[in-house]
Amino acid sequence: MNLAYIPSPSHGVLYLGPIPLRGYAICIIIGVFVAVWFGNKRWIARGGQSGTVADIAVWAVPFGLVGGRLYHVITDYELYFSEGRDWVDAFKVWEGGLGIWGAIALGALGAWIGARRRGIPMPAYADAVAPGIAFAQAIGRWGNWFNQELYGHETHVPWALHITSAEGGRVPGYYHPTFLYESLWCVGVGLLVIWADRRFKLGHGRAFALYVAAYCAGRGWIEYLRVDDAHHILGLRLNVWTALIVFLLAVAYIVVSGKKRPGREAVVEPALASGGPAGGTEAVAGGAEKNPGTTEAVADAEEKRAGEPGEESPEDEAKPAKKV
Repeated sequence: MNLAYIPSPSHGVLYLGPIPLRGYAICIIIGVFVAVWFGNKRWIARGGQSGTVADIAVWAVPFGLVGGRLYHVITDYELYFSEGRDWVDAFKVWEGGLGIWGAIALGALGAWIGARRRGIPMPAYADAVAPGIAFAQAIGRWGNWFNQELYGHETHVPWALHITSAEGGRVPGYYHPTFLYESLWCVGVGLLVIWADRRFKLGHGRAFALYVAAYCAGRGWIEYLRVDDAHHILGLRLNVWTALIVFLLAVAYIVVSGKKRPGREAVVEPALASGGPAGGTEAVAGGAEKNPGTTEAVADAEEKRAGEPGEESPEDEAKPAKKV
């Protein structure tokens, strides 16, 4: 028996009267709020408008939840569609089972839709929310603690996780708290991105790519410790291969993007920079589509507006009126 260990909760559901409050869902919700709140602060610091991050998150979060669940169900289909299983359980998200790879992929699609509707450059938005996403993952991982799931090999270290449930094939005992390892790693990833962004002025999606690469580096060794059932390819768990491939893609993006588009975006909300309403005028939207998030887009829009009938450019106002 371990003298020191991390206890597991006796149950993962708290009841507020007749209303069940599931620990897994609470952790996800808190994580989303933290990501939006912190992303909003970074967006404002970049020259954006307050509320833009939340508006785009309205698209990104539902897409991310669907993507995360789809990835989990597809990669662990036997839990829901094999003999003796109930396929309806595939819809019970509150019981756990969200794949971060699917959540980021489909969440990015939702964010792209929301960003496009507002005339926002998607890479700049991704850079702003990257550390917040890492912190959200750190909080969300505690949902696995409530569910007593996704732990590692048996161990007797002082910080071992004490599993008490015997449901779903679990064997009570003391195991590596991989949920805690990943939670702490994600906090470190978020801090790394913040530091690197301040130090190197990362732009055009490179802060987000750094987050992806750093997370994958940690997920690889943490995944290797886990003992839950998983598909294997050439002796490695599927998620280890996924982490390796995504890591290489993220690093390649950082290198190529740094050469093609050095520096960072000078303007993150073209409509705001041009003095137009949120969402952009037609002139700004047209310029943003050609080259979103750049000063050229705003300059083109301003030039068009200056040439409209009934408007005078600053140079015209400075000229003295001719005598008649």
